[in-house]
Amino acid sequence: MNPTILTKLAIGLSLAGLSFTASADEVRLNAVSFTPKSAAVSAGFEKFIEAVNEEFEGELSLNWRGGPEVMPPFRLADAVRNNAIDMALISPSYYSGLVPSSTTSNLSFKTYEEILETGYYDRITEIHAERGLNYLGEIPATDVKFYLFFKDRIDSLDDLKGKRIRVFPTGLPFIEALGANGLVLPIGEIYTAMERGAIDGFMQGNLGWAEQYEDVVNYYLTPPFYRAGFSILVSQRAMDRLSPELREELQEFVRHTLGPQLDQSWGEVIAAGNAEVEAAGFEEIALNGEDADRYLQTAIDAAWDYMADQLDDPELTAELRAMLVD
Repeated sequence: MNPTILTKLAIGLSLAGLSFTASADEVRLNAVSFTPKSAAVSAGFEKFIEAVNEEFEGELSLNWRGGPEVMPPFRLADAVRNNAIDMALISPSYYSGLVPSSTTSNLSFKTYEEILETGYYDRITEIHAERGLNYLGEIPATDVKFYLFFKDRIDSLDDLKGKRIRVFPTGLPFIEALGANGLVLPIGEIYTAMERGAIDGFMQGNLGWAEQYEDVVNYYLTPPFYRAGFSILVSQRAMDRLSPELREELQEFVRHTLGPQLDQSWGEVIAAGNAEVEAAGFEEIALNGEDADRYLQTAIDAAWDYMADQLDDPELTAELRAMLVD
């Protein structure tokens, strides 16, 4: 055989061996989200997966298997804690039974970087660890806020009294403080409940769904309230597969490099959501002056009063509130 061919073959085999070794050393983790891949709110997690895979190529690879079709959203935190899945993206309110303080991340009007500077994410990591969960960080979405949507017109805060409003768990104290009746329902049940008149309205962000609700929604109330942010939980088994150095680098990257970028990345998604609301013909009912101030203050005070009861720890409640509320 030609010596040149032998040399090329030897080099090729050597490189193949190196490639195989690198691939064998790479840690591959499966991730499941509480929302479908196609949902607008999943945009931040998609960017997270891409960024981590690029930053840690050859060391760590995340495989986003899907959303609710893989595992029901309310089971995700338990599945992570029991090592049934490696990683989950989950709404903080979906596992407040395990970690009551998880929902505090939504009870703020601060940006991600403002919250990061307070040490909140380090503190919430410690609290998760006490409950057997590894908190990697957050997919922040400060500008993704929440609104109340109705079929019939609401002209004042007094008109909310007695209304039946669908909420996610975090929003229940606020709705009740307004004198309305809150019902916790999954997102997938909102349309049917509105269509049948089981609820008068619902609490929701405004991303990528308005077109589907044109015949059951006519109005939405402003100003919006709270901030969105979604927890990234990692199983202990998955953590044990990462070297201490890689764990530290991953957390540093997710919180200090990627987090601020993700928080600023929602502009197009929000604009598309707003355009869909406009195209659907939803009319804005804007609270102004004292009504608007009272509305937002009630949102914060009611939620934190409820949190104080849930935590049953005045010092912890005051500590977390000081980090999240001016």
